[in-house]
Amino acid sequence: MERIGVFDSGIGGLTVLRRLRTAFPRLDMVYLGDLARVPYGGRSVDTILRYAVDDVEFLLRRKVDAVIVACGTVSSNALDALQRRYELPVYGVIESASRRAAARTRTGSVGVIGTQATVKSGAFRRHVETADPAVKVTEQACPLIVPLVENGVGSDDPLAEMVCRRYLAAFEGKNVDALIMGCTHYPLFRPAFEKLLPGVEMIDVGQALAEDLQQAFPRTGGSGRTEYFVTERSAAFDELVRNIDPGVDPDAIRIADIDE
Repeated sequence: MERIGVFDSGIGGLTVLRRLRTAFPRLDMVYLGDLARVPYGGRSVDTILRYAVDDVEFLLRRKVDAVIVACGTVSSNALDALQRRYELPVYGVIESASRRAAARTRTGSVGVIGTQATVKSGAFRRHVETADPAVKVTEQACPLIVPLVENGVGSDDPLAEMVCRRYLAAFEGKNVDALIMGCTHYPLFRPAFEKLLPGVEMIDVGQALAEDLQQAFPRTGGSGRTEYFVTERSAAFDELVRNIDPGVDPDAIRIADIDE
């Protein structure tokens, strides 16, 4: 295995890519951000699956050996269908983070934040309870966070704190000591979450997945190169790519024709 495909509805999957690049520096990777259709979180399950198939088909044309679904919405609503459809390995971001949260909580109370579609699916709840049936799970949909991230609003912006405060109020009195950031955009708002929930461990789905893949992915093989594709250009995407891959030329971020 030398070439890994990674996709997300937008820029959030870059937080997963960053973890994968650190864990597997010699693997070649292809990243696809479907910025033209972000967010996926308010879509129907049928639409989420259709978009995900488009994304995977594009990556397959780039000759990848495995696919990482760096999107909580797709992982919670369409992963099983993708795994049945394709012969190559397809990995999501739900199970690893759920196991980690169940193992790390000391109060027996775990929080989950995610898109509307992710929370409605109940996928994190099911996987946490599978890991430890005694753990209580409180879930909260946070539909405004993805649009803020995609529009370049930082975690230190007063608007970001106001929105996060509103959503995180759902965990007051719940004794939550581990919070799953169930959308890959959310680690970009981690400072705001930590300020509002001091002492609560933030579970990064990308980090949990990268650690679980240590046995599945080799540390050697390729050149360590990453190709970046988007379905629509975005200044916020370009800036985040430069932060995680300082040597990248913005002109090297190419437009993907997922209908070809």
